[in-house]
Amino acid sequence: MAKAVCLNGCRRPGGAAGGPAARRRRTADGGGRGPEEKSSRLSAALFGEDCEISHDQLYELLKYAALGKRHNAAQPSWCRISHQSHLAGVVVIVLHEMSQLHFYKFYLQFKHLRKVFRHRFILTPSTNFFTSLYGEGANLKPQNTAQGLTSTGSECIPKNSDLQCDPIIQKYGIKPQGLTSYILSLEEQRKNDYPIKGSPGCKGYIYTECDQQRTDSSPLFGLDCEMCLTAKGNEVTRVSLVDAQGQCLLDELVKPESRVMNYLTRFSGVTKKMLLPVKTRLSDIQTRLKEILPHDAVLVGHSLNADLQALEMIHPSVIDTSLLFARNEGRRFKLKFLAKAVLGKEIQCEQKLGHDPAEDARAALELAQFFIEQGPAKVAELNLEMLLTTEKLAEDSQNKAALQPQGCRDQKQLNEPPHLSKPCFLDCLQVTGQKPVLLGRQGLDSSGLCQSNLSTSNKQILQRALEDVPLSTFSIIQFSLGPEYIASHLLALCEQVRSKLADMLTIYAGPFEEGFCLHSVKKEFGRCGPIQSLTVVTETYKPYVCIQYEVLEAAQLAVESLNGAEVAGSCIKVQRPVTAAMLDCDDLIKELELDVENEGVIYVAGLKKSLTERDLQEEFSQLKDLETLFLPKDLQSGKHRNCCFLKFQESQSAADALEVINGWTVKGRKLRSRNALASGHLWRWIWQMNHSNGKQGGHILYEKMEQLSDSEQDLRKKVKKLDHHIKKLYRSLQNNTLCVVLFPGVSSRHGAQPGLGLMAVKDDGGRSAH
Repeated sequence: MAKAVCLNGCRRPGGAAGGPAARRRRTADGGGRGPEEKSSRLSAALFGEDCEISHDQLYELLKYAALGKRHNAAQPSWCRISHQSHLAGVVVIVLHEMSQLHFYKFYLQFKHLRKVFRHRFILTPSTNFFTSLYGEGANLKPQNTAQGLTSTGSECIPKNSDLQCDPIIQKYGIKPQGLTSYILSLEEQRKNDYPIKGSPGCKGYIYTECDQQRTDSSPLFGLDCEMCLTAKGNEVTRVSLVDAQGQCLLDELVKPESRVMNYLTRFSGVTKKMLLPVKTRLSDIQTRLKEILPHDAVLVGHSLNADLQALEMIHPSVIDTSLLFARNEGRRFKLKFLAKAVLGKEIQCEQKLGHDPAEDARAALELAQFFIEQGPAKVAELNLEMLLTTEKLAEDSQNKAALQPQGCRDQKQLNEPPHLSKPCFLDCLQVTGQKPVLLGRQGLDSSGLCQSNLSTSNKQILQRALEDVPLSTFSIIQFSLGPEYIASHLLALCEQVRSKLADMLTIYAGPFEEGFCLHSVKKEFGRCGPIQSLTVVTETYKPYVCIQYEVLEAAQLAVESLNGAEVAGSCIKVQRPVTAAMLDCDDLIKELELDVENEGVIYVAGLKKSLTERDLQEEFSQLKDLETLFLPKDLQSGKHRNCCFLKFQESQSAADALEVINGWTVKGRKLRSRNALASGHLWRWIWQMNHSNGKQGGHILYEKMEQLSDSEQDLRKKVKKLDHHIKKLYRSLQNNTLCVVLFPGVSSRHGAQPGLGLMAVKDDGGRSAH
């Protein structure tokens, strides 16, 4: 699936932002915020491929929301909380043993959830769900350990007497300093092979002309390049520049001047095919950089000398993070390690092809910002050398284990130390006198961290939550439908949803005359969106055509635009299958269209498959307030479909765009458009459900479906009541409370289904603040 492309600059959150503030103990009487109090905001680019979130990323969010900058909690890498220190509290609602499947099976019953929670993400099932939420271990003292790589042993925290020997302290001293103290001197630049004005080896290099005197308030810019090997040497193939807020100002592919001998795709991610249509040359990039950078700009990068050499540019003021985080004997930490150890971020993942220069530039920038804000002493206390040693030992242990026969491996696991774990941040709250609230039918805490309050019904849990949650800054509330409704019915539930989705994606068109042109029919209906299958129905007096689409919008568009139209010489009717399960289809379509997640999102079909993301960006750039473009791809072939989704900053801008796009011609193709029904995470899930085989275990499945059918009406009532409980709890929360609702997902012998997360910051209107 294609990633969503930010058209107005790829804004990503930086490191920990905002000063630390003592969390106020809230009282039950609540009350709105005063006129001078800032409101917290939650923003996330959960669109397209970026909607799948790991448990580490969820932990990252909850830890920062609970602690702020204290205890090295950093701003999450995948979303941003503005004014975190003004959060009234954090409430996590867990729907036990429920998954994304349950949310969409009972979509109409979850009325409150779909109308309030704008931000949604896919969550993979976890064997130890609650540990993944708040970390492992009990009674850990708050430590100045790194965010991403942690050890509970006291040897990881250097004593004050040891700090004086740390190379960072020896180089910069103890006290925090302004950014100008970390800019490389001319001698340091010369020693580390930086291009310098007037040097013999820099003949023909372009000078940025950023000659204004630097101050501690001079703007920082992160820079990173990817290179290939040519007959000339290393030449740039991609350049990324981000500003101090993490916004992507430049991200361009560059055509090398000389013949390419090795694209270095493993590291750069750049292929020959990617560079074929590129016309941008190095001189164009040099000009762009000179235009973008202000006269007092400070460039930040990791081993930035190599980037500037490849760019053939000279810049007087640089901060090199490979030198900033100093080590003994001239050694340097890798950017990947520093990002994980200091920022808690995973970059340069093995699953990705090559590095993402924008990601690397942003990581280097945030590392410099962390160093400047926290100061040398705080950085030295992270004890990066010890963490690196611990990480290498863990890797060696894993590599040895992988070489062991399975039987030996299982035996050794009993005696080996566990993998590096995430510290339980709830301990840090308790140390400051803020006791977390854990409520549910099952024991939420197996480590003895806090006493869980076990209740016997969802109503009792709600009553306790209404009393206890306003008194706490962090709460986890667990509701459940009951064991009799969950695991054993998963297969039947999955088949029901898969079957209904198949019907909603299917339309029947006709009647046609004998000998009609099937190609004309396929061409006309293909303009509504990607077709999965097309068959001719011959059991009727005159032939009909059954078309199954891959996206809901395409089927709905066909019904709306082609019913009564003349196709292949016949005036036809277009309709969906008529089954008992489809009787509420119109209601479901209407509610999907009104879903808060789909506000400002439209679907566009009829695109030529030869169009690239860049072509579409240029084509739609004239549309007002266009924020993001998402071009779906087939999850098997990787080829993009003939449709896309456009997300606008304002709903009215999306409505205006609908009027403009319908009938718009692009590269000879007439476009069709409508409001989105299944953007973001739902598109991918529908594709997977539509391509799954629901016919396995036929006899057992039939029995399960009969059992489910008998209890379904009761189940709908329970889900509706559950939604009402969540609504009541949500309304009781103070404004500026972060609320996260989690369907953890299911992984059992009955099958597996991904989880779903919904989140919002409550504002004065009871809706999500975004």
